[in-house]
Amino acid sequence: MRLTRKRLCSLLIALYCLFSLYAAYHVFFGRRRRTPAASLRGLRKGAAPARERRGREQSTLGSEEWNPWEGDEKNEQQHRFKTSLQILNKSTKGKTDFRVQIWGKAAIGLYLWEHIFEGLLDPTDVTAQWREGNSVVGRTHYSFITGPAVVPGYFPIDVTNVVLILNGREKTKIFYATQWLLYAQNLVQTQKLQHLAVVLLGNEHCNNEWINQFLKRNGGFVELLFIIYDSPWVNDVDIFQWPLGVATYRNFPVVEASWSMLHNERPYLCNFLGTVYENSSRQALMNILKQDGNDKLCWVSAREQWQPQETNESLKNYQDALLQSDLTLCPVGVNTECYRIYEACSYGSIPVVEDVMTAGSCGNASVYPNAPLQLLKSMDAPFIFIKNWNELPAVLEKEKTLILQEKVQRRKMLLHWYQHFKTELKMRFTNVLESSFLMNNKG
Repeated sequence: MRLTRKRLCSLLIALYCLFSLYAAYHVFFGRRRRTPAASLRGLRKGAAPARERRGREQSTLGSEEWNPWEGDEKNEQQHRFKTSLQILNKSTKGKTDFRVQIWGKAAIGLYLWEHIFEGLLDPTDVTAQWREGNSVVGRTHYSFITGPAVVPGYFPIDVTNVVLILNGREKTKIFYATQWLLYAQNLVQTQKLQHLAVVLLGNEHCNNEWINQFLKRNGGFVELLFIIYDSPWVNDVDIFQWPLGVATYRNFPVVEASWSMLHNERPYLCNFLGTVYENSSRQALMNILKQDGNDKLCWVSAREQWQPQETNESLKNYQDALLQSDLTLCPVGVNTECYRIYEACSYGSIPVVEDVMTAGSCGNASVYPNAPLQLLKSMDAPFIFIKNWNELPAVLEKEKTLILQEKVQRRKMLLHWYQHFKTELKMRFTNVLESSFLMNNKG
């Protein structure tokens, strides 16, 4: 009897243990299986607001063309990527101790931060007095500040490595830029800063002699100079070429590719919306378009006087023209490099670039074989380069023979190249800063 009772107790205990294990399995492992679905639902709900916060521009063509699962799959991949990145950041904590602050005092700073670094800014309001953001690239932690409230002497200096972004295109801008450099010089002399690099929107004729006195190679304190346009100073040692980018001063946005942007038939063969100067190649371009009636197949809107600011309507028209055209015509202005080249890339519209040197002191094509646009050519930009607009009719005739599938593949190639271009610039920029600043620290 005692033995039977003992067996019964053992059986009850065993059943209790089995039930506990079963309950524990469902509590822990069952919940874990449901987590991706729950988090995915959360991502679905939060996807649109997140895109609004980032200020990303989606295509205006119909969203009904999207694969209904494509957004969810993309969000899930981003979720996994962010999780992996958090794990990586924890594992490399202490290794990203090289800190650089970027002072954005020219509109080109927004192209560097939002387009090349893909960084966010808080607040998102472009009219805010003070905006800031953070990003980690390699072993470098970047912070970025910009806005009217970023004034010399009126914000805390809590880093020793600074990149100063300046506009040196004209006299009034040079005066303003010089004040910033004198302020930075004082910080270096008082040992509040150790290293300084400058990203400069140079003069369109490449007349930038004013900054020479500040360069370290000439006894100054600016260790590195990243300069826009084909300056003959570029040596890839302490002076580097930097892209002009999109017109952020006109609020041109970061554009995210959509299914329709890649796959839809575009109603226009080409586009040109811009100022036509008297006796310029732009006048010749307009005449050539009219000769063969191609102006009826292209979105053309010419004006006689340059307008520095866009209205909401004019910006939308311009973006629609890029989105709805297979080619974007890019005649030279004061300089060969123009915002239109990069803006066309953003929308997968192939730039047709007038590949001629403009007046001034920029790179001489007889000395620099890739001039003009050395940076873009060195990175194999998939553009159509022409020396004279008389070549355009043949380009357009060839364009008319392409089927949609060929155009789709070309758009994909352009967008892939443009993304690679920006990523490569980000890594080059970071590698140059790290090798120069850290090496000088050891010295």
